[in-house]
Amino acid sequence: MAELIDKFILYFQYPFVRYAIIVGVLIALCSSLLGVTLVLKRFSFIGDGLSHVAFGAMAIAAVLKVTNQMLIILPITVICAILLLSAGQNAKIKGDAAVAMISVGALAIGYLLMNIFSTSSNLSGDVCSTLFGSTSILTLSEFDVWLCVGLSVIVVTVFVLFYNKIFSVTFDEAFARATGTKARLYNLVIAVMVAIIIVLAMNLVGSLLISALVIFPALSAMRVFKSFKSVTVCAAVLSVAASLTGLLTAIIGGTPVGSTIVLIDIIAFALFSAIGAFAKGKRT
Repeated sequence: MAELIDKFILYFQYPFVRYAIIVGVLIALCSSLLGVTLVLKRFSFIGDGLSHVAFGAMAIAAVLKVTNQMLIILPITVICAILLLSAGQNAKIKGDAAVAMISVGALAIGYLLMNIFSTSSNLSGDVCSTLFGSTSILTLSEFDVWLCVGLSVIVVTVFVLFYNKIFSVTFDEAFARATGTKARLYNLVIAVMVAIIIVLAMNLVGSLLISALVIFPALSAMRVFKSFKSVTVCAAVLSVAASLTGLLTAIIGGTPVGSTIVLIDIIAFALFSAIGAFAKGKRT
């Protein structure tokens, strides 16, 4: 045990480890806050679709040799989030069909561009790292960290300020409209915040595993708690704990960061499901 503690202390001396922990905690917190809303609104698939869009945008930024890829990835992902919301309300194109078109198209175009214009000698490794987040969280620059801090503060602030509105459009959008709430506007706010989180989370778990970061903590919390506030708080705590545990385990054990975090989330879901079933059995 003492040897493990000494190893942690040694690793914490390196800036890239501290950067990874800061970014990992912030992304986990933001993902869990909106994850509850997305699960309850049955919008979980949006996270998966936008993650593919972010991959395609990253490929475009790489082809254009843009130094700061966030300048390309973030605007494109936000625009597609708005398009997905608009398409989802279009009678001719249902929500799931719109997600399928945009996400699969972006993923295919992104991979095609990386193959045609790639100058890397290890294309497969680059693609794997982007899709599964194997090492990118450990190569963050100081600018990446400050950008993540700034965007995370914006997401958390917006969520807290408009908590009541988000709550109302989450549970009964028709009633919210009837009471004068601009449901379309707040759905748009949710979509933009999800797009920001997706872009940030690419460095943590990769574009293919982002949905797990958004969905698992919310589903786990719902196994035990029932109110919106308690589920949100529990999901936030659980998500941060799982990300920290997974990140430290990956650093010490040399395992892929994204896959390790998702595995911890799966274990937590199984544990909370068992606790929920036990509590339900005692009540009956």
